[in-house]
Amino acid sequence: MTTTAPPETATATLAVAERRKARAGGRSGRTRTMLLSTVSILLGIGIWWMLALLGFRLPTPPEVAERAWTLTSDGTLLADLAASLTRVLIGFALGTAVAIPVGFLMGWYVTARALIEPWIQFFRTIPPLAIIPLAIVLLGIGEEPKILVIFLAAFFACVISTFQGVVNVDRTLINAARVLGAKDGAIFLRVIVPASVPFILVGMRVGLGASWATLVAAELIAAQQGLGYRMQQAQLYYQIDTIFVGLIVIGVLGLVMDRLLLLAERKLTSWQERR
Repeated sequence: MTTTAPPETATATLAVAERRKARAGGRSGRTRTMLLSTVSILLGIGIWWMLALLGFRLPTPPEVAERAWTLTSDGTLLADLAASLTRVLIGFALGTAVAIPVGFLMGWYVTARALIEPWIQFFRTIPPLAIIPLAIVLLGIGEEPKILVIFLAAFFACVISTFQGVVNVDRTLINAARVLGAKDGAIFLRVIVPASVPFILVGMRVGLGASWATLVAAELIAAQQGLGYRMQQAQLYYQIDTIFVGLIVIGVLGLVMDRLLLLAERKLTSWQERR
């Protein structure tokens, strides 16, 4: 006599099989992505090496690696790395911490939007680098003007993204929450904030890139240490290998920090459908 499994058991078994299939597909996709990324990096290094051998004024990868080892051995690279990373982290953290509440304020309250948005749009069109002369006059030549320039780069990228995240929330979700009896505070915390998180994290990633991009110019302000400062000094003495070391370190640091933000984005927005 043949027995048939209950529908609930069959459904559960099918769900388990689907999850296993999704995990296997995810692992396969990650492996393929890592493989393609590795090939891309090796190909890029190969093209760089070939251009150097063909007579372009470029140091070869071994020469850059040797220079990096020399700068690391005497402590120069580590000191520059610590100085630049500190400036970027402080400026980026402050810029993000101010941008998120300002963006929420602009997006949630029409009055606040009318008062603040014109100033945001006005100053957003001014490059942070153009603020350097004013920053020096007002704040001197210490760390404050350097951090201010990086702060502005991160702030404007993140505040616009946060604002767009709030105003783009589906009105159907807000109306449904009101029908269920939710007050404005509950709607803001339970609907607006979660729906805006993807926009905020994208803004943070853009702001992080802008912070690193502004670093070299920020370290023009009477810096004595830093990756940007070291690259500017190398330019004066035509030390192209040192410039390459600075470029690679900045690129690697920016990439690692961006991957960390991307990981946080995946964790915090796991409810979103992804392609």
